[in-house]
Amino acid sequence: MKNTVLNETYELLREMKIVKNESEFAKDWLGKSSSYTRVLRCKDIEASTGCVAVCGIKLAHYGKRMIENEGYTGIGKRFLELSEQCNNEIKERAKRDWLQAA
Repeated sequence: MKNTVLNETYELLREMKIVKNESEFAKDWLGKSSSYTRVLRCKDIEASTGCVAVCGIKLAHYGKRMIENEGYTGIGKRFLELSEQCNNEIKERAKRDWLQAA
């Protein structure tokens, strides 16, 4: 995958044993097929803006829930940081697309 924030998210989730592999990450966190990340890598393309948005929304949701629990505040904040990075990625893509269209 070309997308750094998705790579960071995948690595964090794998380290936490929330996902076992990229296939599970693609299905559960990107809303895509199990082969999605392999296709991205083979074709050397970036993930769709839609799946960046889905991942960002999930990170924000779980991050907020974790912050509410004392033992998970730190990781909850990290989830929220990654969610914000997803949002920034979407904004940058919109800006890039707008400039290309102009």
